[in-house]
Amino acid sequence: MTSRGPLRSVTVVVITHDRIDELRRTLEHMCALEEAPPIIVADNASSDGTARMVRREFPSVRLLTFQDNLGAVARNRAVALVQTPYVAFCDDDTRWQPGALTTGSDLLDQYEGLGSVTGRCLVAPRLDEDPITPEMRYSPVPGPPWLPGPALLGIMAGLSMLRVSAFRDVGGFCERMWLGGEEELLALDLAAAGWWMVWSEEMVIHHHPSRMRDSTRRRQLGIRNTLWTLWLRRPIRSATRRSVAVLRSAPCDGSTASAVIETLTGVAWVLRHRKVVPPTVEAGLVLLEEPQSRSAARRYVG
Repeated sequence: MTSRGPLRSVTVVVITHDRIDELRRTLEHMCALEEAPPIIVADNASSDGTARMVRREFPSVRLLTFQDNLGAVARNRAVALVQTPYVAFCDDDTRWQPGALTTGSDLLDQYEGLGSVTGRCLVAPRLDEDPITPEMRYSPVPGPPWLPGPALLGIMAGLSMLRVSAFRDVGGFCERMWLGGEEELLALDLAAAGWWMVWSEEMVIHHHPSRMRDSTRRRQLGIRNTLWTLWLRRPIRSATRRSVAVLRSAPCDGSTASAVIETLTGVAWVLRHRKVVPPTVEAGLVLLEEPQSRSAARRYVG
């Protein structure tokens, strides 16, 4: 789908940390879109001149700067300022393609029960489909007949457009998780609150993977946050079964051990905030376990 011109129903929120070159290229692309959405950049305590660059080169972009690296929570701070009904999350290395914002907005306009739309990700430079794509395209989660795409019980933040009211109702991203698989808990809370999530073939986003990342730390955070989410929202039997599967799939090394130790330090917090999802949501999660076990996108590496 092509754009119909300026789009005023969606605000784009970009989080960044010490990736000035990637952010510049992403903003050049996003600011050139015919849809011309308002854009908010949330700068997570960058030390490479990111804030100066944004002010100098992209004066139309609203800039938020933080003294500390808030991770995904910076999105919460940005959404608090959003005045449009929808928000499109964009990482500093993802670029929504022409018409994608219009596609997402049209779907959210048409289907009031939709909380989010997640797009099709093509990975640069060859623009191959992201390995997560088959998992979403062929999602076995049952949905109502009106749903305009495969029903999901998870989202990818940098590829998703959300209804702002739904995002705010469930509290946004969890501050304790910071970053790394932080979308899992948000998605389960959206589902538990009655919001539907879908995948759209026509809503295309390109991912230009940055080399500026600590893959080992990302792995640790991913393991920790996945385990926390399991015990925060899944029944005990499911949480136990899935925890074993997660740990079996991770490398047996010091980094994984550190992730487990970090997980255990949050036990008291998990118990205080544990709220098991409704049976219908749990049934969908059980259906996802087999395809997720085969997914090339769910490997703890680094």
